[in-house]
Order: sequence, then C-alpha cells, then structure tokens
Amino acid sequence: MNTLIQPINTEQQAEVRQETQRYIALAGELLDREFAPIEVKFDLSGTTAGMFKFDGERSLIRYNPWIFAKYYEENLHDTVPHEVAHYIVHSIKGNRRLKPHGREWQSLMQAFGANPSATFKLDLEGIPQRKQRTHDYHCGCRSHEVSTTRHHRMQRGATYLCRYCNGPLKYRGEQGASEVG
Repeated sequence: MNTLIQPINTEQQAEVRQETQRYIALAGELLDREFAPIEVKFDLSGTTAGMFKFDGERSLIRYNPWIFAKYYEENLHDTVPHEVAHYIVHSIKGNRRLKPHGREWQSLMQAFGANPSATFKLDLEGIPQRKQRTHDYHCGCRSHEVSTTRHHRMQRGATYLCRYCNGPLKYRGEQGASEVG
C-alpha cells in the first residue's frame, strides 16, 4: 500500500503565492502594463497541478497542495508560470475564444523562461485522487459506463448514441451505479 502525500505547509503556500505574484509583476514589466494581484487557493485535488479560473466576476488560481508537496520545485518552475500565463492572457484578451495553450500563452511562457508544454507527466502515486461515480447504461450491443455529468444530462432529456451500433443509451437503474478511480 502506498503512503499518502501530505499537502504543502503554510510556509510553502506563502512561497507559492509570492512566486505567483512575482510572475504577475514580471508579466507587467515584459508587457509594460499593470496586472492586479490574483487570489490563490490550495484547494485543487485529483491529477491537475494548477488551474486558472474566471467565474465572470473574479479571477483566481487554484493549486493542488498534494502535487506541489511531491514535486515542489518542478511546480514552482512550471505550474506557477503556466497558470499566471493563463491569467495574463485572459486579462489582455478577455473572453475571446482563444486556444488555452495557443500562441499568446506560449509566447508568454517563453518570455518567463518556462517550459511551454501544456501538461506534465509525473508519477502521482500517493496523491489523493477523486472518485467519479459512473452509471450503467446499455444499448443494443453492449454496456456503457456513463459519468454523472452525462447521466444528469440524459435524465433531463439529452440523448447519447452508441458509437458502435448507433443505438440510444438506456439507463439500467440504481443497481448499476458504481465508483471508478
């Protein structure tokens, strides 16, 4: 059995916040404009190290404290500028339909001296994982595991078809619910 990683401590969280603000200031120097500080939270779980979020009113960056604990230096060097770059591009371009890791984002990552790749490939053993509930459906040819999001859509009238037989997916009922990790 693997040992669960403990999340980063408050001193490390302060360092990550400081590094986040440092990259925001660096973007301001590089682009000759001012960017507001951003709220930083350490409430992300699962397999994602960081996430920039804009909810229509405010921007924030969420970090995964368990992944940061296991790969602290890598995340300071890669994840922090990655999320700050998303924030800066959003601040400049707004809600336009841009590719999340498009030209503007890549250019800013290069100016930061950071790796402009979109994802990381690290061992996540010991990192707590979310469990997503699935629901059993069937069609004319097989069984299907459907996510809760898709299940709710189907309960409200959406139709999904099997990619093999093109038949509609039908719910098997409560006895079919399960969890996958």
